[in-house]
Amino acid sequence: MAPVIYTPAHLAERILAEQAAMEARGQTAGERKTITALFADIADSTALIQDLDPEDARGLIDPVVSMMMEAVHHYEGYVAKSLGDGILALFGAPIAHEDHPLRALYAALRMQDAIHRHNGRLPQSTGLPLRVRVGVHTGEVVVRAIRKDDLRTDYDPVGHTIHIASRMEGVAMPSSIAVSEATHRLTEGYFEFRALGTASVKGIQQPLAVYEVVGPGALRTRLQVASHRGLSRFVGRQDELRCMQEALESARRGHGRVLGVAGEAGVGKSRLFHEFRTRAQPGCKVLETFSVSHGKAFPYLPLIDLIRAYFDVASQDDDRQIRDRVTARLVAIGCAPDDVLPYLLYLLGIKDPASTLPLMEASVRRQRTFDALVRLLVRESEIQPLMVLFDDLQWLDSESEAFLCTLADHVPRASMLLLVNYRPEYVHDGGVPCHVRLELAPLGQGDAQGFLSAMLGDDASLASLKREILSKTEGNPFFMEEVVTTLIEENVLHGERGNFRLDDRAVSLHMPTTVQGVLAARIDRLPPAQKELLQTLAIIGKEFSVSLVRQVTGMADSALHAMLVELQAGDFIYERPAFPEVEYVFKHALTQEVAASSLLTDRRSALHERTAQALETLFPGSLMDYCSELAHHYSRSGNTRKAIEYLGLAGQHAAKHSAQREAIRHLNAALDLLKTLPDNAERARDELGLLLNLGIACITARGHGAPEVETIYTRALALCEQGAETPQRFSAQLGLWSFYLLRGKLLTAQSLAEGLHQLAEDSGDPEQRAEAQRVLGVTRFRRGDIRMARTHLEQALALHRPDQHAYGHLLRYARNPAVHMRSSLSWVLWYLGLSQQAVIRSEEALALARRAADPFGLALSLIFAAELHQRRGDAQRVLECAEAAIALSEEHGFQLYRSWGSILRGWALAATGTAEAGIDLMRRGLEDLEATGAVLGRPSLLGLLADAYRRSAQGEDAMRVLDDALALARHTGERFDEPALLRLKGEVLLQTADRQDGSSSARDREAEACFSSAMELARGEGASSIELRCAISLAGLWHRQGKDDEARRLLVRLSGLCAEGMDPVDAHRAGQLHEQLS
Repeated sequence: MAPVIYTPAHLAERILAEQAAMEARGQTAGERKTITALFADIADSTALIQDLDPEDARGLIDPVVSMMMEAVHHYEGYVAKSLGDGILALFGAPIAHEDHPLRALYAALRMQDAIHRHNGRLPQSTGLPLRVRVGVHTGEVVVRAIRKDDLRTDYDPVGHTIHIASRMEGVAMPSSIAVSEATHRLTEGYFEFRALGTASVKGIQQPLAVYEVVGPGALRTRLQVASHRGLSRFVGRQDELRCMQEALESARRGHGRVLGVAGEAGVGKSRLFHEFRTRAQPGCKVLETFSVSHGKAFPYLPLIDLIRAYFDVASQDDDRQIRDRVTARLVAIGCAPDDVLPYLLYLLGIKDPASTLPLMEASVRRQRTFDALVRLLVRESEIQPLMVLFDDLQWLDSESEAFLCTLADHVPRASMLLLVNYRPEYVHDGGVPCHVRLELAPLGQGDAQGFLSAMLGDDASLASLKREILSKTEGNPFFMEEVVTTLIEENVLHGERGNFRLDDRAVSLHMPTTVQGVLAARIDRLPPAQKELLQTLAIIGKEFSVSLVRQVTGMADSALHAMLVELQAGDFIYERPAFPEVEYVFKHALTQEVAASSLLTDRRSALHERTAQALETLFPGSLMDYCSELAHHYSRSGNTRKAIEYLGLAGQHAAKHSAQREAIRHLNAALDLLKTLPDNAERARDELGLLLNLGIACITARGHGAPEVETIYTRALALCEQGAETPQRFSAQLGLWSFYLLRGKLLTAQSLAEGLHQLAEDSGDPEQRAEAQRVLGVTRFRRGDIRMARTHLEQALALHRPDQHAYGHLLRYARNPAVHMRSSLSWVLWYLGLSQQAVIRSEEALALARRAADPFGLALSLIFAAELHQRRGDAQRVLECAEAAIALSEEHGFQLYRSWGSILRGWALAATGTAEAGIDLMRRGLEDLEATGAVLGRPSLLGLLADAYRRSAQGEDAMRVLDDALALARHTGERFDEPALLRLKGEVLLQTADRQDGSSSARDREAEACFSSAMELARGEGASSIELRCAISLAGLWHRQGKDDEARRLLVRLSGLCAEGMDPVDAHRAGQLHEQLS
């Protein structure tokens, strides 16, 4: 049987309108929709009809199938197939409804009730009663073309939606309704359920939970369901509550008001009414009712609910009890029953054989019913102020709306406040006249953050998730709640409401079915041409210029402008001033997502391709400014080569602007796409280029010691060996050197550095030679060969040509390699006893980095400067440089330097009298530094922590940390600071000896050994500044022991070590010692 035969005319008209809309959009291939599928059939139908004549069998079956169809059509569902003794029906397509799961279950209950009543009318001779099984599931389908001659529609199941619905019917017992977990989750609270266990479904690995629908639940609205589960914290809306309170106060004085609140779906209109009703209740009678989206088919439904609530009519009351309740209440308030009672009973469906109302002309009966209701409410307001709340006028039936308009005329002369709320589309059609109108906007940033924190908690692991939720939901409370609920159901969040935490896995936010339904239904109500344009805009992007839209759509300016104005009026997009032309922006990211996802893959791909081509056509001279958008569109259009090209450019562009995480994302996406291409020389060349750029981004964002750095450069080096490309080989080996250096594997780093030197000499490239000298200088310095380190670094500076730009293929610590050369050289010079030259080189590095507008280079030079000034004993300068480095690193995501800076800042705090806070900061900094994989510099940084412990008289902790630092230095070969660590150990030994009587002699000898060893090691390294510092410590010890002559001779012998003089801290200590020795 063709659907045209059994589909009611008004539904057929709407279905054909939907089909015309799809055809107008060029979407005859179909459209994605989330729907609810319902299968129903007669249980044991074969046994029922096996002995019947075919005509008698049809006479038995056809009425039941007709009842099934009537129930489906009553709730505006679509019967897609008639299956002989059953049907397949869909809710949500082709006619879109945001509450399609509810409609499907109401239809299922209606058909079961109809068949039950039908069985009561059948003669006993028919044998067994007719019983129906119903199965329901909610999921995604592709809606195919409707044949206009018979309304037949093809549905391609996506994700087994139709199959699961059929399986639910298969497990349902006769006269029952079985639903899937997906449908149960969306309708829980609106209906009563009984869990039936699980059922296996072919093609799905895990068994599916099954529930039986027992009957309608006590809850009818979204707010009621939310209240039952527990309302989230109410935030903001103070201005709206104040305005509503003023309207109520006016009503109390006898000057009634009609106040309307408009706002988009989920913005909190019903919740606002709930909060106001709770606060305003004392001394005020409150009546409330609501409309539901399937309620337009039921005239007076909200009024009937209102009357039943006013007279406390229970569902189990019979006609006599209802009559008695209503009569008693009317008498109690002094409202003449004869004038009002018949109309109230008629509305409530109470039959009175003596009543003349059924015979009365409809228009007269309608007006008198309105007058009776108005008299009732006005009389109640004379007894006490009356507040009447009507929720969701956009779904109000025409009769109830007409009554509200009548009531609104009487409100100003009564002590009555009539509160109504509605979505923006309602006011476009006229509606109930309001004295006061409020526009309820989404929550502001602060309120939205508070609302989300109340649901999730404030665990640090939630920070990025919160940002993403806020970005996507844009202050809509319902959307936020549904996203959080989905995350809870997916077991992404751990803990309890208000105290959740997140594990380390990546989180992908999925569109909740409830939100998808609300937005899809709203989009589907647009005229065909506007819907097509909105879907196209959703593919173009969150924001778009008119010229780009014109290029993609090919529309004439006048038609395009008119439709953009309409979409703006409908609150789908808004206009934003820009130069040289205005731009438009989607009002909500989720609206964009729903509009785009409704398109089939082929259509989406074609639009992405057209958008990318339009960008290339419109902006040929500035494609780098659009490379991220071009990469996005070509990635989704299937144009892999173009996508890889622009992803690579987008990665470089992001890295150039210090957006390292974005750069990493683009470059990894390009590498993933590259794997889909044939494995040949071209692919290897492209992969190498992407890897080298990715390596720089990873080093910048996560530090040289991050595990992925080794993986990237090992692969890059392997590709170089296949092709023997010297420039790229140098870069790959340089990246690998940086990894092993930061990991503290100095022997491997030394070997790689020497290999780089050989490559540079073979190529003759001056910049490679400069870089090789820098690498050798840094490596030798860390290993304690300080004199040779100076030679290499000064050669690097001499070879480097800052005016040349041939350095692009090399891995760089900064945009200007001279920044790192000078910063490294500043350390070397200080250890060699050239403190003034060291400061000059450090200041040069800082100035170069600032001039180059190079955040990474500046962070690096600030860290080096802070360490230099720490060696010089200038705690205030350390604090300044460290805090600047931390701020810069936090802004740009430089994990390595943020951690390093925290350690240095902690030392400066400890050195200036805030030891406890400083030590705590240093510990956390060392933990964070370890998380980056960095080992380089750790012995020295542990030495700073030990010094902080020493300053706070925590000798045992200082000794423990120093032993760890010295052991690590010997293990890694990073020996340059070993003399300084030994000297510090001697100082700690002397400090503890002063505090512990009876052991000072042994401690003195141990300290003397430390100072002597440190002097010898420092002399071997050429570290004159450290050697002098050790000499001052040893001379001070000898003075305490009465060996003044030896102390004087030592100081005289070493006084010329620092050619430029001593640092102030050393000069002060040496001066004090000289006074004591004289």
